[in-house]
Amino acid sequence: MLGAGYVGLVSGACFSEFGIDVVVADTDAARIARLEAGDIPIYEPGLEPLVAANVATGRLAFTDDPAAAAAAADIVFIAVGTPSRRGDGHADLRYVYEVADEIARAIGDRYTLIVTKSTVPVGTGREIRRIIARRRPAGSFDVAANPEFLREGSAIEDFMRPDRVIVGIDAPRAAERLRALYRPLSLRDTPMVFTDLETAELIKYATNAFLATKITFINEMADLCEKVGADVQGVARGIGLDGRIGDKFLHAGPGYGGSCFPKDTMALVSTARDAGAPTRLVETVIAVNDARKQGMVARIVRACGGAVDGKAVAVLGLTFKPNTDDMRESPSLDILPGLIERGAAVRAFDPKGMDEAKRLLNGVDWCGNAFDAMTGADCLVIVTEWNEFRTLDLARVKSLMRTPVIVDLRNIYPPDEMRAAGFAYHGIGRAAVEGG
Repeated sequence: MLGAGYVGLVSGACFSEFGIDVVVADTDAARIARLEAGDIPIYEPGLEPLVAANVATGRLAFTDDPAAAAAAADIVFIAVGTPSRRGDGHADLRYVYEVADEIARAIGDRYTLIVTKSTVPVGTGREIRRIIARRRPAGSFDVAANPEFLREGSAIEDFMRPDRVIVGIDAPRAAERLRALYRPLSLRDTPMVFTDLETAELIKYATNAFLATKITFINEMADLCEKVGADVQGVARGIGLDGRIGDKFLHAGPGYGGSCFPKDTMALVSTARDAGAPTRLVETVIAVNDARKQGMVARIVRACGGAVDGKAVAVLGLTFKPNTDDMRESPSLDILPGLIERGAAVRAFDPKGMDEAKRLLNGVDWCGNAFDAMTGADCLVIVTEWNEFRTLDLARVKSLMRTPVIVDLRNIYPPDEMRAAGFAYHGIGRAAVEGG
């Protein structure tokens, strides 16, 4: 597994749990040293004990020598980052191609299967084949695409019990080898979908673009609900029970973020434009989502009576979703600076994302827990729906705050309950209530 980031580390640990000998390799020697010491550099529920258990059995190991790892492997997964390229939104494939060249130099004439696990645009697999073919004879290797569909916060469950496994191939023996690798999942009748390379690469982007569209759609419905007096949670339930639609990703909020949806939608748009088939719907989704994150500041300001200058605003949750320490493209990165620019004194707490947040945000008073953050606050804003924020002692919350105003950007509290508790409560896609 070349790449010890989120995808490589989770995938490597899960494959080793299948009983397969796995070496996770990365050129970042400090990261590898941490992993060898049992220090997991990312937060993912269940990952630390899974890694420890498989290291103890000898099935999982780490190295800072990717070439040596590739030379000894029957299957080499490419799991390096593909960030957005500055200027045009395309996926930056420099690391993928650098690794492909290194693989070509490292592997011998013994048959090796090279598999892209990284999210890559259409045509990448063919280019990897060309890179390796310059140094290796035909027949000594094959290239396959095996995109990942791991949700941060539930990645291990997603790997062990996936909806499907997508495999793009151009040679029968590659299919045989990957079918054997994923054999433990066949015991659960997990569908394995075999396609060509291009189709597999596009499936990943199309999946994330569709899910981002569902999120953006329900967010726009939430805005309409506020104008006409409807409740977005009722709307979401009503349409989600339709089997053609489904209820997942129909939760109104401050906009999507994270490591996948923002960069993958941008990469899909760039690829489609280059191919002469623009994805106008996805272009609009990106624009609407960007505007929504920025618009959350105005929503909070309105809840505070039209101004936050000189007011204390408590923010609970900084990561883009719960059960992760990932701050990439999180709505909080727009919300907190926007409040500070308008003169608010921002106090914030997140159960796992504080270290990364401190690196990305300035001018914030970092707090040790939720109640510390809300002490003396004129407004409490819930940005990320961590479980520990779902059952706050409301009487204590009210006693700590200077002004009992709550802006719940995740709709985790019932409005009637908040009214009874004496709060002015502002959710998403439903009427605000005044406590009494």
